[in-house]
This record gives sequence, C-alpha cells and structure tokens, in this order.
Amino acid sequence: MRHRFGNAKLKRDVGARNSLLRNLTTSVVLEERIITTIPKAKAVQPIVENMITLAKRDTLHARRQAASFLNTPISVKKLFDTLGARFGQRTGGYTRITRLGNRRGDGAELAMLELVGSELVKRAAERAKRKEERLKAQQEGREPDEEEGKE
Repeated sequence: MRHRFGNAKLKRDVGARNSLLRNLTTSVVLEERIITTIPKAKAVQPIVENMITLAKRDTLHARRQAASFLNTPISVKKLFDTLGARFGQRTGGYTRITRLGNRRGDGAELAMLELVGSELVKRAAERAKRKEERLKAQQEGREPDEEEGKE
C-alpha cells in the first residue's frame, strides 16, 4: 500500500524536472498564463500558489526565497510589486487550470494555467490601447476604423 504519493515525475530526472518547474513558474509569473500539458500544469500549480503567498508577505527573506527559485529578476519584481498587491486580500486559489483539448501534433491533452483575474487585466490593457488609437486617429483627422496598412 502506497500511502503518500510523491510529486509527478513527468518522465524526467531530478535536474530536468526542477528546471522545467522553475521555467514554467517564471513564465506564469511573467505572462500570467501559459498553455502546457495537463500533468505539467497540475505539477506547477502549487509552486505558483506558493510563490504568490511569498509575495503577499513582502519581506526581504521572502524576496530572497522567490529569487532563489525564479529565473529572472524581472519576474521577482513583478511577483512582489503587482501580483502580491493584487492577491493581498485573497486567501488562496490564485490560479485556474482550464482544459483546452488535444494538441494537433501528438494528441497530448493541453491545459491553460492562468492567474485568476488576469483575463480582466489583459482585456483592460487591450481596451486602453484601442481607445488611445482612436483618440490619436481623431486628432489626426481621420476615421478611427481606418487601418494604417491599407491605402
């Protein structure tokens, strides 16, 4: 009887697995969503949740712990400056896994791992960009629907 199942091995040795999980975690922090296979998404989800919990503490020790795991200083800065503040009042459940179907090449089941609320941030940024383009077009005296590439 196997009482406590360990972590998913993901068909990799220890070094490759740790590197994969670090890279996926860094990507989730920077991009706020990644598309990967379901086992990888399930393996990296608790690590991302732990990183956000560290960011909510916002101490020097927590920053050093996160910096020792994440690959880039930019990801550490974003984690503590934006994500820690965004999830400050939330007690858990910072990520969501959405199944996307099978990959075309090899038939692997794909999933999207995203931070909760990131879809609102992305949409707001896109709306602001479109609004800015419309204002710029109005100031130049042309229609906002005109594409710059079409002449």
